[in-house]
Amino acid sequence: MRSERHHNAGGAGSGRSALHTPHSALGGTPNSAHPTGEEAGLKVTIMGLGLFGGGVAAARYFAARGCRVTVTDLKTAEALAPSIRALEDVKPQTGGSIQPITYRLGRHDPADFTRADLVVVNPAVPRTSPYLAMAEEAGACLTSEMNLFFEHCLARLVGVTGTNGKSTTTTLLGDMLGRAMPTRVGGNIGRSLLEEADQIAPGETVVLELSSFQLADLGRIEKSPQTAVLLSLSPNHLDWHGTVRQYYDAKKNILAFQGEEDLAVLNADDPELCGWRSLVRGRAFFYSAAGRREAAVFADGPQVVFRVTGREERLDLASRLRLLGRHNLANVLAAATAARALGVGLDEIGDAVGALRPLPHRLEPIGKRESVLFVDDSKATTPVAARAAIEAFSQPAGPGRAKGTAGVILIAGGYDKKTDPAPMVAAARERAKAVLVIGQTGPALAAALDGGRARVERAGDLEAAVRRAVELAAPGDVVLLAPGHASWDMFDNYEQRGKAFRRAAEACGMQPLAP
Repeated sequence: MRSERHHNAGGAGSGRSALHTPHSALGGTPNSAHPTGEEAGLKVTIMGLGLFGGGVAAARYFAARGCRVTVTDLKTAEALAPSIRALEDVKPQTGGSIQPITYRLGRHDPADFTRADLVVVNPAVPRTSPYLAMAEEAGACLTSEMNLFFEHCLARLVGVTGTNGKSTTTTLLGDMLGRAMPTRVGGNIGRSLLEEADQIAPGETVVLELSSFQLADLGRIEKSPQTAVLLSLSPNHLDWHGTVRQYYDAKKNILAFQGEEDLAVLNADDPELCGWRSLVRGRAFFYSAAGRREAAVFADGPQVVFRVTGREERLDLASRLRLLGRHNLANVLAAATAARALGVGLDEIGDAVGALRPLPHRLEPIGKRESVLFVDDSKATTPVAARAAIEAFSQPAGPGRAKGTAGVILIAGGYDKKTDPAPMVAAARERAKAVLVIGQTGPALAAALDGGRARVERAGDLEAAVRRAVELAAPGDVVLLAPGHASWDMFDNYEQRGKAFRRAAEACGMQPLAP
């Protein structure tokens, strides 16, 4: 499975696989705090250790239950050093159940799949991998870290998905709920909760960011969260899903297995999601940042109108919101709608919005050089996300542009996920002062941008692009990293790309903003 967070963590190739893990394959019962005889000695292969916690959590989970764990990953030990360090304390204990972990790094050995009882598949691994076919043919059960968590966690689950805005919405919703009830936050946001599954009480609430890949896998075990929050959709990850429809179908699994008592929160401003009302089996609440008054929650000037509890309520959220861009108002409304539907008061919702700050690499102002602002939106890995970033800082260029309006110097380009760059190209042609293109898609972007108002130049790499941006910037301008593409052609992930952007800007004299 491939995502900006999980790309290339564990395998490649081509084959088939449907992930499915019956409880009998795991041994014991869901939420069992102690290993059973069936679990002890179980041969478990973790396919893809990765760098974001899921593989580490799965390895610890099974080692603690006395299983014989093998971790295999195409990346080397050097590349995976942070995750390996996180497992250093997993050692054999005399008379205990902890088993050591065997590492097979830099390659895959077919025997690790044909002799396994269970294979835990990292989201980076294509489901066409021949190693998964080997495992299935040999009788192994296949699962994923998120499927394990869904099967074993007894708490109320709140899932958040969409093409963009998942992490911001998940973080904010977790804060809102946490002000009113015991709440944990995890999932694709970068924190696995699998190791905590045994300790999470039924009365708690768990907020999970869910990627399209995780949702595709959840379809195999026919589970959805009791509360589903859907943001907005645009084509993404077509290199993995194949078609837009298959990508959207994976997202639908967040609703597909809900019951009549469950809850769905959907974006009324998204035409695709408006057509999903018939998929909702329980209660549905739509929200609208565009002010659609038929929605249960909608923006009305600086205020937000709530029609969730059977009466109309109003709350000023716009003046408390410190995040840039209208898309972030939509993220706030998504979180606020879910929180209010789950019983959180308006005061707690308002306080959480006021406390929210930009997450790292998500339209994050990082510093200034004189009066030039540098903004890291490395997480803008889709053309739609890049368009939103451009629009957050700019007005259309040309004679109608207000005197003194900041110009946007955009750094864009990267790995080609087979998505149409048109939304980003249109915004950059109309609104950007200059565009510096990098990466695999750089030449195609330069050609698409040719003839627009923006000055377009090719830069050899990110550092060269930052240096050139500083040369082009005038007082009051914004140097914006909003690539519109994944990072995998030049970096391991978007975090690494964002950190490289900061280092390059500091090398050019940028001073970090005060916390």
